[in-house]
Amino acid sequence: MLGVYMQRSWIILFGACFVLLMLYLYATPLLKFLGQEPGIADLAGDFTMQVLPQMFSLAINFPTQKFLQAQSKVGVLAWIDFAAFIGHIVIIYLLVMFKWGTIGAAVAYDISAWLVALAQLVYVVCWCKDGWTGLSWLAFKDLWGLTKLSVASAVMLA
Repeated sequence: MLGVYMQRSWIILFGACFVLLMLYLYATPLLKFLGQEPGIADLAGDFTMQVLPQMFSLAINFPTQKFLQAQSKVGVLAWIDFAAFIGHIVIIYLLVMFKWGTIGAAVAYDISAWLVALAQLVYVVCWCKDGWTGLSWLAFKDLWGLTKLSVASAVMLA
């Protein structure tokens, strides 16, 4: 069932990403409405649009990370994160060297976040045969119950 819960979490978090998409798309006018200086609001809004792909990587990353932690596979997480850290440094150095500025920083952030999510996913699918039995239609069962629990948890953390 651990694999099914992870899949349910993916579905719910992808849904949450689409809800949050409006905040990303309208970040510039929202920041201006809240009183932010126009130059800063414009730059922040542009950067927000550029890191939009990263948000969707988190919908895979967080549940997969919890799945691996529940099985005490934290060493794998540490190695994946270490490799991503080194890769991020190299990518951001190259993009800054090519004078991409904030666009380069956003691209490096997007690439690093997706590499972590995909590396975790590959590890789960290829080496976690006890907790992962493949995609299941059971993931779509009782989504509302887990959604309510997730929203309550998010409110409690805020």
